[in-house]
Amino acid sequence: MERLDLEFANGERRRYERLHNRGHGAVAVVPLLDDETVLLVREYAAGMHRYELGLVKGRIDPGETALEAADRELKEEAGYGARDLRVLRALTLAPTYMSHETQLVIARDLYSERLPGDEPEELEVVPWKLDALDQLILREDFSEGRSIAALFIAREWLRTRPHD
Repeated sequence: MERLDLEFANGERRRYERLHNRGHGAVAVVPLLDDETVLLVREYAAGMHRYELGLVKGRIDPGETALEAADRELKEEAGYGARDLRVLRALTLAPTYMSHETQLVIARDLYSERLPGDEPEELEVVPWKLDALDQLILREDFSEGRSIAALFIAREWLRTRPHD
């Protein structure tokens, strides 16, 4: 917990408390099987006490770049590597009181490769068509905000730069 004592331009003073990111951030990966199909993973979500569909995601380890972390997590969670990885933007969880950022990475030109991960069981990989996002966001087992935002951002990126 970090305390901030701030004075605003209008003279008002406030004390804020925020959760300061202790790590190196995280990645959320949008792995594209092709320009129309994303790969989701189904994994146990302890916070919700149920299985959830979502994107490949994880922490950036010390000494890793966001792209290296994205490739590693993709291999650990989905059994794929990517020849083309790009950071699209940073996403925040609750910027009014947390400093945590997740780097949104799009992964294309996939190939099979699996690394051992820290998940207690192998994750199910579920292909999903990007033009069916309206159906996906209504599913009860797809509720994580970063995954929802990331898919819409990636879909828009593909529309404006399909062969970038």
